[in-house]
Amino acid sequence: MTEEARAAGTHRLLLADEAATARLAADIAAILKPGDIVALSGHLGSGKSLLARAILRELAGDPALEAPSPTFTLVQSYDTPRGPVLHADLYRVRSPDELDDLGLVEDVDQAVILVEWPDRAGERLPAGRRLDIVLDVDPDNPETGRIADLAGGVLWKQRLAIAVAARRLIDKAGWGEARRDFMLGDASTRAYERLTRPDGETAVLMISPPRPDGPPIRMGKPYSAIAHLAETVEAFVAMDRGLRSLGYSAPEILAEDLDTGLLLIEDLGSEGVLDAEGRPIGERYEATALLLADLHRHTLPTILPVAEGRDHIIPDYDKQALAIETELILDWYGPHIAGVRLPAVTQAEFGRIWGSLFDEILAAPATWTLRDVHSPNLIWLPGREGLAKVGMIDFQDAVLGHPAYDLVALGQDARVDVPAALELRLLAAYGSARRAEAPDFDLAGFARAYAILGAQRNTKIAGIFARLDKRDGKPGYLRHLPRIEAYLRRNLEHPALAELKGWYQAHMPKLFEASGEAG
Repeated sequence: MTEEARAAGTHRLLLADEAATARLAADIAAILKPGDIVALSGHLGSGKSLLARAILRELAGDPALEAPSPTFTLVQSYDTPRGPVLHADLYRVRSPDELDDLGLVEDVDQAVILVEWPDRAGERLPAGRRLDIVLDVDPDNPETGRIADLAGGVLWKQRLAIAVAARRLIDKAGWGEARRDFMLGDASTRAYERLTRPDGETAVLMISPPRPDGPPIRMGKPYSAIAHLAETVEAFVAMDRGLRSLGYSAPEILAEDLDTGLLLIEDLGSEGVLDAEGRPIGERYEATALLLADLHRHTLPTILPVAEGRDHIIPDYDKQALAIETELILDWYGPHIAGVRLPAVTQAEFGRIWGSLFDEILAAPATWTLRDVHSPNLIWLPGREGLAKVGMIDFQDAVLGHPAYDLVALGQDARVDVPAALELRLLAAYGSARRAEAPDFDLAGFARAYAILGAQRNTKIAGIFARLDKRDGKPGYLRHLPRIEAYLRRNLEHPALAELKGWYQAHMPKLFEASGEAG
């Protein structure tokens, strides 16, 4: 395929046999959603019905689904786990006006629609929603081969490019026969699939296309740039290889497409650090704390290789990044949860207090700060030894920051309640390990920084969870807010945060309602 064709969003695929057609169907089905139209064109016998039936079976999750051709009924409807699907064959339609009696156009927003002979619909099928697939017999392999030309509008361009590139990567890596299953994601824009070979071996496909810039909010930069969030998958690759070079269990990268943002990585499994009731397993949390202590004893590089001619510079967790994160509580939690909209002078006082605390944090030596060392990103590997028992994922947003930050993320896990006794145990284990390496390690100073960064992190998360509900329509994150508020109150009890606690009590009393400390 030429660069011009790729830029235009068109792709030509050679399908060597029926199995290749089935794989294309699986790849297309994986990215379909209600409102999508798959328009299948080609002469009689080119394979339109074969491809449509294979897509239907994938959407239904039923490889034995009969899916009869709708040649005479014109439209056949299916209820699938992915929502309603309509399969239309318009070969017998003589005029686009006939579609009005079929209900096909009326259902365009609620269903996935597969249309054979779409030219008979005229202009009735919205062009912007269409993925056009034109099938033909491969003249070099007329017995079993087909050629598929895929093209879509603006809404399809990235999805199609990712689907085609993912198939190319999977096949090249030797995983072409693997079953692909979507894995639930988190609050990020990344997606994951688990690949399972016929023999049961698994790997994970990480789909992380370049992050689009949001609107500029300060100094002409979007939030992601100010907060130093990873813009491309290269940050993950660099940190992954850096962690593995130190003997830690980050997933091995099996194959990569850096430009598209695709990685095929080792599947570390699904055994986490929580028990069957979702409570922290102390031994596993403590092992993670010891891993962090080991990481922080190293002198670590600030520039890491990604590929030939490509390096990743780990950004500083600077004052601007720390501040923009704390301000999320003003922008989202305040008005949406606490019911307060604070005047500029009050917000300026908030910034002044935090600014002096950040100056103290930034005066300390910095190290790799992975930023999300908490239960969803920790995998227990009982078959490995020592620190390698702790598997780590989701570290692409790593920065150079204070070593206390990641211990806070662990000891004040945003997703589960960490008892205060376990949190103290983690601090003690970390401090003992650091003192064993450096007897002059300042445990009291570390605890002070821990409280400051605990307040910063939970202030940020309170804002993020409120934003996920209000802006992104994800109310499930609100169930974690009482925990975040409790962690924040716990940190504010440190003497270093007396002035900040006074500000919160005066201007966001909602934070203290559960503890009876408001006012």
